[in-house]
This record gives sequence, structure tokens and C-alpha cells, in this order.
Amino acid sequence: MPTARDIMHPGANWIPAHETLDRAAQMMRELDVGALPIADQDERLCGIVTDRDIVVKCVAAGRDTSRVTCGDIAEGTPRWIDAGADVSEVLREMESHQIKRLPVIENKRLVGIISEADLARHLSDKQVAEFATRVYARG
Repeated sequence: MPTARDIMHPGANWIPAHETLDRAAQMMRELDVGALPIADQDERLCGIVTDRDIVVKCVAAGRDTSRVTCGDIAEGTPRWIDAGADVSEVLREMESHQIKRLPVIENKRLVGIISEADLARHLSDKQVAEFATRVYARG
């Protein structure tokens, strides 16, 4: 069975927790992505910031994107998967936490990220349909 490394988008970029949301938005535009993993001072995963987070938690709240940092809006413990985990573990992690992006870690460092698009490219139509049902189900 394929591993997380086999289906991930390699070379994912992260943003330091001290960087501002306007810089995160610029990076997202430059990289054509909708989310960036957030790294602490030791380059370890400490959260994820999405384009939606920037809009909802900052812009819509009347806050200044040049003054709010990525670390300020990071919530909870980020979910991640080891690069050697098999795809069934990837699906279980994403489905059980209803998440659409999953950072891939090896030796405590970010090596990639798995998104819905990666799943669609590497899984069967049946697996993708089951994933979508479980992640988007409201219950």
C-alpha cells in the first residue's frame, strides 16, 4: 500500500509563527495555495493558517493583517502524519478529524502536505467518495 510520502505534495512551504497574516496571504498568492503550515522557532509544526482563517479571524473581525501574526490565530494542536504511514492511516486521520489538508512530517520536520487534490490523484474513485462523505458529513 502507498505511504503518505508517495501521495504527498513534496516541498511544502511553511511560515514562521511570528510572520504577519499579510505576509502569509502574499506567500499563498505566490505559491498558489490556500493554506500554510506554521512553524515555531525550532522549525516544528505548531499550526496551519488558511486563507479562510485570514478572512474570518482577522479581516472580518476588523483586525489589521499587518499586525496579527500567524501564531496569533493558530488554534489547537495541529494534526499531522508521519511520512512512512500508509494511506489507510492518512485517510483515518483526515476523516476522524474532518480535515482537508494534512502536513507530512519526517524526523520532526515538514516534508510535504497532503490535500484533497492529492487524494483525488492517487486514490480510487470509491476511496475519494468515502473520504468526501466522511469529511463533509455533518452529524
